[in-house]
Amino acid sequence: MEKKEFFDKVIAYFQTTMPVAETELHYRSAYELLVAVILSAQCTDKRVNMITPGFFDRFPTAEFLSKASPEDVFEIIRSCTYPNNKTKSLIGMAQTLISKFDNIVPDDVDELQKLPGVGRKTANVIASVVYNKPTLAVDTHVHRVAARIGLSENAKSPAVTEKQLVAYIPEDLLSIAHHWLILHGRYVCIARKPKCNICGLTGVCSFYKQHMI
Repeated sequence: MEKKEFFDKVIAYFQTTMPVAETELHYRSAYELLVAVILSAQCTDKRVNMITPGFFDRFPTAEFLSKASPEDVFEIIRSCTYPNNKTKSLIGMAQTLISKFDNIVPDDVDELQKLPGVGRKTANVIASVVYNKPTLAVDTHVHRVAARIGLSENAKSPAVTEKQLVAYIPEDLLSIAHHWLILHGRYVCIARKPKCNICGLTGVCSFYKQHMI
């Protein structure tokens, strides 16, 4: 099967089974999503959604967060992974947002990465979800699922996976494709024991052909 045909089949499946796919992080503004995505690094969305209501009550804007003490931030986010590093990132992000970006979350991926705690994945999420830019964020779920299905090949890093996916996914579908792969990895193509019995991609999936037939 040609690569384009393979991608077309996978895309058609998700368009049928998941016509609406969006982040499961709770947010009401670009600032809130930025905080939530920083917190979500190697942490579940469920845990982040438990933390953010109290966090935003205490720090409703970047101005409040920029003036926060590390101790106060840490106390609120201590139940997430790497709370010390994320405390520094969150305060630094807020201070930089105010000092360099006039308290406006940028819509450019390169500009976003100038914020502490914001790597390419986080920048792509913000640009895509908030500003509807044609970017595809590759986190550990997307990196793993793309390789398992066969959408990416020999991709040693998320950056390589992103390049391979972008080459075949239509620009207008890049944003939703990110969510398709994340949600598929979260609920069907689970890391340790994929639920191939309920997956409609078994007819084209590389993993299924190699390990389950």
